[in-house]
Amino acid sequence: MFGMSVDPKSLMLILHPDPILRKKAQEVEPTDETVLAVAKRMIEIMVEHNGVGLAAPQVGLPWRLFVTRDPENEDGAVAWINPKIEVTSEEVISDEEGCLSLPDIRGEVRRPVGVQISGYGLDGKPVTTQSDAFIARVWQHENDHLDGILIIDKMSTMDKLVNRRLIRNLERGR
Repeated sequence: MFGMSVDPKSLMLILHPDPILRKKAQEVEPTDETVLAVAKRMIEIMVEHNGVGLAAPQVGLPWRLFVTRDPENEDGAVAWINPKIEVTSEEVISDEEGCLSLPDIRGEVRRPVGVQISGYGLDGKPVTTQSDAFIARVWQHENDHLDGILIIDKMSTMDKLVNRRLIRNLERGR
């Protein structure tokens, strides 16, 4: 297993245009202690930044792992290790999204309404669930991060224009 000598305490939020955000993430061992410790640290970072989700590339790790708020319990969080998403609904809708790695940038993104997600949880056991609620959009957004895709790749031309200055400032390191 590569890169398992990670210190979870050292992890922090990575901003665009860091190249890690464009890498395709690799699967990890769902029962590895380090993977579980990283997932727990990612939940802390997500909460600190008032996010609804956070993917491993956003903390500098090319791992197929993301965390989200728990739709069943607003104080809880869920980890998805090696997630796979299947679209369960033909309906596609546009809604505004933001991203912790793109501060202050918001734009309309078109996504399928309903999806099924499967992967491994913090207990290392397989889990599958589906939703057509807001959390389905969060899963898709975080899963895009695992493939190196950002909301600026999916938002409308108009939204790209509206956010052009903010995007440029990020890319210039300001």
